[in-house]
Amino acid sequence: MALASRIGSSSQCFCPEIRGLETRRANRMSWALHVDCAAGRKLRRRAVVVAASPPTEDAVVAAEPLTREDLVGYLSSGCKPKENWRIGTEHEKFGFEFGSLRPIKYEQIADLLYGLAERFDWEKVMEGEHIIGLKQGKQSISLEPGGQFELSGAPLETLHQTCAEVNSHLYQVKAVAEEMGIGFLGIGFQPKWALKDIPIMPKGRYEIMRNYMPKVGSLGLDMMFRTCTVQVNLDFSSESDMIRKFRAGLALQPIATALFANSPFTEGKPNGYLSMRSHIWSDTDNNRAGMLPFVFDDSFGFEQYVDYALDVPMYFIYRKKKYIDCTGMSFRDFLAGKLPSAPGVLPTLNDWENHLTTIFPEVRLKRYLEMRGADGGPWRRLCALPALWVGLLYDEVSLQNVLDMTADWTQEERQMLRNKVINTGLKTPFRDGLLKHVAEDVIKLAKDGLERRGYKETGFLNALSEVVRTGVTPAEQLLELYHASGRNVWIMFMKSCSTEVILTVYIFSLLWILLYILFIVGRVTNFSLLDVSFTITPDVVTLNGNEAISNLSRKFTCNA
Repeated sequence: MALASRIGSSSQCFCPEIRGLETRRANRMSWALHVDCAAGRKLRRRAVVVAASPPTEDAVVAAEPLTREDLVGYLSSGCKPKENWRIGTEHEKFGFEFGSLRPIKYEQIADLLYGLAERFDWEKVMEGEHIIGLKQGKQSISLEPGGQFELSGAPLETLHQTCAEVNSHLYQVKAVAEEMGIGFLGIGFQPKWALKDIPIMPKGRYEIMRNYMPKVGSLGLDMMFRTCTVQVNLDFSSESDMIRKFRAGLALQPIATALFANSPFTEGKPNGYLSMRSHIWSDTDNNRAGMLPFVFDDSFGFEQYVDYALDVPMYFIYRKKKYIDCTGMSFRDFLAGKLPSAPGVLPTLNDWENHLTTIFPEVRLKRYLEMRGADGGPWRRLCALPALWVGLLYDEVSLQNVLDMTADWTQEERQMLRNKVINTGLKTPFRDGLLKHVAEDVIKLAKDGLERRGYKETGFLNALSEVVRTGVTPAEQLLELYHASGRNVWIMFMKSCSTEVILTVYIFSLLWILLYILFIVGRVTNFSLLDVSFTITPDVVTLNGNEAISNLSRKFTCNA
């Protein structure tokens, strides 16, 4: 996903011998010296300038070719002291038109981005003539392949700041979107529309991925165009600290998947999963996704992750303002200048940074760790996800308790949980009980960790505490609502809207039902009443040729 939400400043490498990476302007960083923070050894001195994503024309000026040691040093440069640890939250949501509920097109998204830039002083990010995102300080807004709207938040110190950032973003988006007749839906998988109905964003890297995905899995295009997630990015102080957090994160990721499961519908009907989004990753591209068993090997560290990433097939490189298709090729060959599509071209650290973003395990290592197992959801749960992981991983006592609790979990058990929770959630059998009982312990550890932080942050766990108390996941709540509302996924969209919009759509739904009944019994197909013409379509009633629901509901507000 987006490269934003970098944790802390790039000049904060916790290695006393060096000055690390320093930020240059909003999108550049200077690489002065690579150091293995765990071993404290210097690797070698070089002067390069690296551009942040999206790639720029002059991405890097390097004195000499990169080596494997440089790639290891890039990861280890993320080490920083505990006082500099930060919280970065990223979340995605689906935009939809109030009237038709259809996904918003790129042209609408572009207008929304321009509106945000003008009204709230965001800097526009362009790819050619197309606006593809926004930047403001250390925050960025970007577009996923199907137009999913993503905020990559700034690195922040407390959960209060994180939740305030979420609220500010939703306020800004709502203020512009409501005038356009657009709402946003927080859910893990597009509940109504088929793949063919989803617009394609004009980003070069996505075209390459779209052509490649069907070659390596059956669900890759669904991942690109029909999923939304929320993730949190967290720091580490050393290689050993990274390893401990990586292992704890992987072991508990299935519990996070269950707690945040929120994608039970496909094309208007229950799909048999509580987390369709998580299921999709099982057949997207297994060369770059999954539970990474090697992280639990005694030999694991920065070097082993680099070796793994070197052999993950590439997607592209960016040169002369163009994306070059490198699908299926190895970064290891790139390091040797042996890419068939770019013979003799050598990689830069910017290439390496971009390559790391195309690897999609349940926990991902860059210069920080990303917890990636949760479905997208409403704002309360956007704040709950970082609360869960901060409480577990940023407190030494809770982290050690997690490691002790999961120490004897086997690879087969971890994978079993990953496979089962997408269907059975907290009701998944585990050893002599249910996963719900393990989740109770996990929430307790997270709460204790937050209490010891001293920022009065435990309230952000309330939404998860309720899920664990009842054992009912968000997806199961949506299924209950679906059946109670006459088996209509419209209710999913209406849950994200204000009372006024719900009443408006409810009235027109009743009208639609009435006219449809009359149509079925053969009494009316198209009629005039008081000079008003009604026409029935599968998704909306139109009034004198205009979408009545859309026209009325534009007066009201939907929340993300």
